[in-house]
Amino acid sequence: MKRRVMGIDYGTARIGIALSDELQMLAHPAETIIVSKTANPAARVAAIAQEKNVERILIGMPRHMNGSVGGSAEEAQKFAEKLKPLVSCAVQSWDERLSTVAAHRAMQEAGKSTRETRGYIDQVAAQLILQSYLDSLPENQTAPGFDPLA
Repeated sequence: MKRRVMGIDYGTARIGIALSDELQMLAHPAETIIVSKTANPAARVAAIAQEKNVERILIGMPRHMNGSVGGSAEEAQKFAEKLKPLVSCAVQSWDERLSTVAAHRAMQEAGKSTRETRGYIDQVAAQLILQSYLDSLPENQTAPGFDPLA
């Protein structure tokens, strides 16, 4: 059985966490860490990684549409550097352009208002980041029912 993969939507106010299933096929929302209410957010992420038997952590890297890196990406990179010595698994960045926009759209389509989704939207963004990674894995592209043109 494989170990889980964790996806992170990093923000200076909230950190969204998503986890894969043990088959590494589906991403599920897991937790939102409120940075101002958490003494050491990186330690909390490390604790979740250990609890959930995580083999890889993906930190969404918010790039501009032209691919350049801005201030948000630099903050996410700093967080990754804090996290690396606290975990025994791989930590890598993953392009997350428009994940938060897509998360907001998905929640609106589900009939949820922005106020209702405030504590959950970061988990959904992390889920989208993680699912894009899982979908890129070669073993998931040959799964029954997979249509690369869909």
